[in-house]
Amino acid sequence: MFNSGGNTHTKRMKYEKEQKTTIFVVVTTTFITTFTGSALNLSIPDIGSDFHASASSVGWLVTAYMLTVAALSVPFGRIADLTGRKRILVMGILLFSLSSAGAALGFSMWMLILLRIAQGIGGAMIFSTNTAVLISAFPEKDRGKVLGYSIASNYVGLSAGPVAGGFLNYNLGWRSIFILTALVGFAVLLIAWKKLPKDKRAEGFASAAFSKDYDAAGNLLYIGMIVLTLYGLSEFSLDPKSLLVTGCGLAMGPLFVFRELKAASPVMQVRVFKNNLAYSFSNLAALINYGAIFSVGYLLSIYLQEVMAFSSQTAGVILIVQPALMALLSPYTGKLSDRRSPFILASLGMGLCAAGVLLFAFVGTDTPLWMILAALVVTGTGFAFFSSPNTNAVMACVETKDYGVASSILATMRSIGHTASMVLITLLVSRYMGEQTLSDAPPELLVKTMRSAFLIFAGACGAGAALSLKKNGKKKR
Repeated sequence: MFNSGGNTHTKRMKYEKEQKTTIFVVVTTTFITTFTGSALNLSIPDIGSDFHASASSVGWLVTAYMLTVAALSVPFGRIADLTGRKRILVMGILLFSLSSAGAALGFSMWMLILLRIAQGIGGAMIFSTNTAVLISAFPEKDRGKVLGYSIASNYVGLSAGPVAGGFLNYNLGWRSIFILTALVGFAVLLIAWKKLPKDKRAEGFASAAFSKDYDAAGNLLYIGMIVLTLYGLSEFSLDPKSLLVTGCGLAMGPLFVFRELKAASPVMQVRVFKNNLAYSFSNLAALINYGAIFSVGYLLSIYLQEVMAFSSQTAGVILIVQPALMALLSPYTGKLSDRRSPFILASLGMGLCAAGVLLFAFVGTDTPLWMILAALVVTGTGFAFFSSPNTNAVMACVETKDYGVASSILATMRSIGHTASMVLITLLVSRYMGEQTLSDAPPELLVKTMRSAFLIFAGACGAGAALSLKKNGKKKR
């Protein structure tokens, strides 16, 4: 009897150790993937100068990574669900770290772009498994709390990127960003490989399930749909070529849905979007909110520098208020979503986001700084109340075996939201400013463009919050 109790205690201690390891691996990999992107943005001008590259070529350092992650997250999520999530996560960390080390030694722009694509493949493997690995290691009652840790690390990466990236780029050069990412990546790779618990669910049937059930045609249709649509939107204009690429991507959507409805083991259970409105709306809400919050950072950085005449460093310090607040509150809101309805908390957060974005629509050429900081606090609080509970709500709508695909779809919603946000901003800039550069445009014109964008995003967030509350009200009754 004593031995039995000792064995139980030992197992419990081992389980708690594995849980802590899982949190560490997920939090660290989430941090380095977001940190690398946000830190690299400040190095784009220096990279272009070193390689004498055009602005369009340098832009592909961002576009190539974004398209790769968006296109491959769901396919890798499906592979992970079939073959084992730990395996895909470890491979993703390895590829991300190797490509980071290679980028630090890059000797041409095209080499960097190819390595950024490789980073995107590794990033897609990480994004498609991180959330699934995390919540699989904890009981359902703790799901929101641990999701809060992961989402907080995402915002810490976004917050630290501009500050640390600017410091590294200025003092050590842009290659130091890739060196730091590679060192952290290899360290966490060793821990993940040796310490993460095995995915017992995938053992035994993994290879057979993969060879028999993997929907290759569905994956190819999905990848083509995402790449063509997002690339067409990122280059969006009235040019026939751009419209054709976007149209081809959108046309592949119905073909993908038809294929998935017929497939024995589809990449994505498309019926769940029709049969489960909570799941559908939670993903749509993620798309809207990620787009709206992305627009805040992009437009406000221009406003602070071009209208209020702050330096880029000062503007960065001001803008860090929002993601820092998200990082501080996300663990709390995630834990709260374990005790309260995550759908209602997400609706509340979306309403606060709408209010915050609407405040930005009233910003003018002489707006006091305290009002801008207040609006950043409202949007940061709103997104913290939205993100962790919304992720918890999405994962609560699917079975354990589909965690990988569900978390991958959320990651894709983020990419689509960011892209759609930039499309809208580009169209508004073209409408109001024509061919003028941002530095040459009158402050009043910049403010007018911002106001139109923020009104549209506030309306979208407000409509989403109202729809969510109505849906939850009916469900409660």
